[in-house]
Amino acid sequence: MAAVPHKSSVDLTPAQTLARERARKLLSRRALVAAAAGAVPVPGLDWAVDAALLSKLLPQISEEFGLLPTQIAQLSPKQRERVQIAISLIGGTLVGKFLTKELIIVTAKAVGMRLTAAQAAKFVPIAGTLLSAGLNYTAVRWLGEQHIKDCLRVVQEAQLILPAPAKPV
Repeated sequence: MAAVPHKSSVDLTPAQTLARERARKLLSRRALVAAAAGAVPVPGLDWAVDAALLSKLLPQISEEFGLLPTQIAQLSPKQRERVQIAISLIGGTLVGKFLTKELIIVTAKAVGMRLTAAQAAKFVPIAGTLLSAGLNYTAVRWLGEQHIKDCLRVVQEAQLILPAPAKPV
């Protein structure tokens, strides 16, 4: 399968740039919550918090780009087809899908080593807690950034006009 050409941030429209910035603002807040959960010395708590955070965050990011399943369904048939083609070209993405906690956990396994290390680090006093918090922050941040990039690539590939922001961040 041919790789989808990646457009640089210079090629972003003003609406795409604003959507990316709103999404990153959401992501930053949630990653800090993930870090706080990682600092709690209860093994397994951070996995549950991360899954809950991501199950809410990823759809919010998709919404910023007009890529929630309900938003896609409201597009004209031609636009909907372009979006579906773009999603399939990018492959392995969560864009345009209804997300469940189970799907989020499967996706989180992509960064499983970080999260496993965070669990192990909880057994080391102080330094382990800091390491666990940092690893949780990094894992959630990485997954969120990948989702933002995927959304942007779909929007650009499908030549989708972004919706007005739903609400200020």
